[in-house]
Amino acid sequence: MPDASNTNAVVGAGSRVTLHFSLTLKDGTLIDSNFDKPAATFVMGDGSLLPGFEAALLNHGAGATIDVLLPVEESFGAVNPANVQVLPRRKFAGLLANSTDPVVEGTMLSFADAGGFEIPGVVKSIDEDTLVVDFNHPLAGREIRFKAQIISVIPADVQVMEIR
Repeated sequence: MPDASNTNAVVGAGSRVTLHFSLTLKDGTLIDSNFDKPAATFVMGDGSLLPGFEAALLNHGAGATIDVLLPVEESFGAVNPANVQVLPRRKFAGLLANSTDPVVEGTMLSFADAGGFEIPGVVKSIDEDTLVVDFNHPLAGREIRFKAQIISVIPADVQVMEIR
């Protein structure tokens, strides 16, 4: 059986990776970080990270530091104009009239798609007849700086027993 303590292991498909990371905008605005928290652990390819972030980790081992500015296409994608919808205001009459938490420009609303999955949308504008709601990811169209410090890499062929 392969040794889980193999210090030469590098990130590859199915690897169990433990790391600290941060995401910032190109101008340095912090989006998310766990450098001041416990490290995160995930399995490469499990959908926890976007493919562009995973690609930046490939072939790196424990102790490696990654600092890469990911283009729009490798982070949250381009803004899709088709994801901006004009909806009839009358469907939101109750929300718009709510005096304790009214819907205004910038409000994030939750919608359900045909499969019942939650889709967030940000209200871009409101007029007499319509609400314009943007269903693009809030970071779509932005370059993202991804920094990571890899703590450990366990190859896919090593079984890990978790004791709780």
